[in-house]
Amino acid sequence: MSRAPEAPDRPRAVARTSLPGNPLAPGAARRFVRTALAEWTELALPGAEFITDLLVADAMVVVSELVTNAVVHAGTDVELLCRLGRCSEDCPAAAASDSRAVRTAASYEDSGHDEGAGNDSRPGPVPDSGVLVIEVSDHHPARVVRDDGAEQPYDTVEYGRGLHLVAALSEAWGITYRTGVKTVWARLPVDGGATVEEEAEAYDGEHALRRGQRAAEILAPAPRRGMQDQDWRSRGVLSFLAEASDLLAGQLDEDLVAALTGQLLVPRLADWCAVWLEDEAPGRSDGGVVGGPRLARVWHGSENRIEELRRLLEKDPPELPESDRAGPVPVPWPAEALGARATGGSALAFRLIAGGRPLGTLVIGRAGQTRFPDEITGPVEDLSRRVALAIGAARQYARQATISRVLQRGLLPGAVAEIPGVRSALVYEPCDKGGPSGDFYDLFPAGDGRWCFALGDVQGKGPEAAVVIGLARPWLRLLAREGYEVPDVLDRLNQLLLDDATEASDAAARALVSAGGTGLADEGPQTRFLSLLYGELVPFEGGVHCTVASAGHPLPLLLQPSGEVGEVAQPQTLLGVFEDASYLCGTFELRPGDSLLCVTDGVTERRSGHRQFDDDDGLAAALTGCAGLSAELIAERIRRLVHEFGGKPPEDDLALLVLQAE
Repeated sequence: MSRAPEAPDRPRAVARTSLPGNPLAPGAARRFVRTALAEWTELALPGAEFITDLLVADAMVVVSELVTNAVVHAGTDVELLCRLGRCSEDCPAAAASDSRAVRTAASYEDSGHDEGAGNDSRPGPVPDSGVLVIEVSDHHPARVVRDDGAEQPYDTVEYGRGLHLVAALSEAWGITYRTGVKTVWARLPVDGGATVEEEAEAYDGEHALRRGQRAAEILAPAPRRGMQDQDWRSRGVLSFLAEASDLLAGQLDEDLVAALTGQLLVPRLADWCAVWLEDEAPGRSDGGVVGGPRLARVWHGSENRIEELRRLLEKDPPELPESDRAGPVPVPWPAEALGARATGGSALAFRLIAGGRPLGTLVIGRAGQTRFPDEITGPVEDLSRRVALAIGAARQYARQATISRVLQRGLLPGAVAEIPGVRSALVYEPCDKGGPSGDFYDLFPAGDGRWCFALGDVQGKGPEAAVVIGLARPWLRLLAREGYEVPDVLDRLNQLLLDDATEASDAAARALVSAGGTGLADEGPQTRFLSLLYGELVPFEGGVHCTVASAGHPLPLLLQPSGEVGEVAQPQTLLGVFEDASYLCGTFELRPGDSLLCVTDGVTERRSGHRQFDDDDGLAAALTGCAGLSAELIAERIRRLVHEFGGKPPEDDLALLVLQAE
């Protein structure tokens, strides 16, 4: 059919985005597509008249499965494209599957062709109808797209139902290969297209629940007139699983995952459920377990049964045969805890396995029936895979957080020194974005009646920041105790950072050559910059003699009892940048009642829209209002003002030190 001419500036319903290759990508993809469809409807773009609630629900399931496959089996960042239009105007996916061939992803990959492969055996769309095309691209084309037809090895991560659900809901789907990119696409018709009852066999069943409703009917948000019952039940299950994945994906606490699992299952699919979790050995990074399972959560439709059921289940944890499958296993019915009205029933246990590692057991029970119908065991088995993945992700996060806390404690002083005639107050709030903070502090005796203080900020966070802090803080103490003056300490520390960066670069270059010039390009060391405020305090009768130098750091402010505020150092370049840098210092005296405020850029650069906290000398103005306060109250007031400055929590590490002469 010839394509009708159109105006060159006619808006099109197209949206694209990039997503990181992590477990949060499927949820982000669903939100992105849902938002795009809503905006297209509001703007009345071409094809938007075909958008229905059913199309949105199907799109959520398809994009979730496609992105999940890309993340789990390719492991790279993901490119997502969503496109809507009339079939007579825009059927881009059809061109990739003109052969109407039915091939598996694996067989097509072996053929080496650069065109579509998938399932396009159904009749093409009606020319005047609409189509929604979803394309998901990854950057590891050598990986095979998962198809549920194949057995998965023991150590394979289980997540999603593969392309089975995509084929069930799509009119056509396929795979397109380009240099360095693999794209899996799906074409959804807006008029229902695929007959889901023919495809979603995993959730079909012949038995009804004793209470008169099938599981999928409970899960479906509302009945749809004019649609076959089985078709709508299957779609309800798929929508439930997609939303359950979205709910579980962002949870970083395994006990909360267990609690959410109970609320998802009871009373929709079971009268009660219990979740056992294998306890990890403290300090182990391989996910190993120690001891027996612990009962993390018990949930019952009747709350007055929960405690009694918990007591009984704790005495007799389920013992399942060793297996790499998550399928249901019958377990004894806990009649003693459920009362006279529930003397009989059926209970099933599902192993929670992620990455080939057993993490726990999920048990569900329903009174008054001898066995669970197939239409319940299918969705529960699929949900158990998602629960296991969420628990695995939560444990990985907990291990990383523990390592980060231990490392952070090792990079900071165990306690700050007490200085005669000086009161000190410290605020230290790391942002904690998955690694050690880039801010550090120190306050220590240097001998001969001298005390030294430091407040630093390393470029970046995580391991690279930890390397610099682990290098800088001990050398600061060593140089100070060796009697070096403040400028000399900065000069030597600057040279130390430059030498270390050179050695790290040489080591990375040698490793790159040893690896044949591949695979390590993105793993080389970062440039190690450090901003530092460093000073020396010498108390005397009637005050404290202070020497201070700033290397690329926010300048310290001196607050006098009268409320007058002024800077007491001069700006100089960062440490670790220039080899010929030479640093200077300033000297002054802290008289009784004087306060010295030292901060990191987490204070000065705190944002509220386009404004920063220190715009128009905002920090000095805030400090002026602290006249007459103690060091502790000054620190607390500045911290509070920084937090209140923006509508959201701070996005950077925050550290401030107040030194006040008594």
